[in-house]
Amino acid sequence: MKLYDFPRSSASYRVRIACNLKGLEPERIFINFRENAQRSGAYLAVNPAGLLPALVTETGESLGQSLAILRYLDHLAPEPALFPSDPMAEARVLESCLTIACDIHPLNNLRVLQHLKGEYGLDQAAVDDWYRHWVRTGFITLEALAGRYAEGYCAGDELSAADICLVPQMFNARRFDVPLDDFPTLVAIDARMQEIEAVRAAAPEA
Repeated sequence: MKLYDFPRSSASYRVRIACNLKGLEPERIFINFRENAQRSGAYLAVNPAGLLPALVTETGESLGQSLAILRYLDHLAPEPALFPSDPMAEARVLESCLTIACDIHPLNNLRVLQHLKGEYGLDQAAVDDWYRHWVRTGFITLEALAGRYAEGYCAGDELSAADICLVPQMFNARRFDVPLDDFPTLVAIDARMQEIEAVRAAAPEA
């Protein structure tokens, strides 16, 4: 397998964590999105969305969207399971995953931040305020969900895709100085995740 990746891509970070947990070692191909390499014709042939990550399987099939990739990896290497088999438990995991992947991440994607500066003339301070606003808005929801379901992890007593999605978002929250005092459950879950070597090894600095 090949993983098209960039260290600071939070969606790629999710996939790196999943691969490490499952003992999978795809070939990593770095696409520098700060140089817009994701818009090159060669990469668009792999992932028409021009976003990271992308996974190319051993049979040459390609997948974009990190949650689709996580689901595929769960079928490819079932242990540890990232999505529970129980329908309601799986739905709860997806509820938290999608709060991050749909409600926070798209609004704070690099192309959105660049558009705010280039098309609307926002300075860096205003862009950073935008970023923090949408992280905080999503974290309010996630903290409430974790208050209902967390028993050590986001959606229960076992690590799931929800926790994998949380880790990169917490990394970014700290990078942009988002105050975290109101989100003690999320902070505790992230701290527990950081105790796992496979998670630490996936970090952008690793």
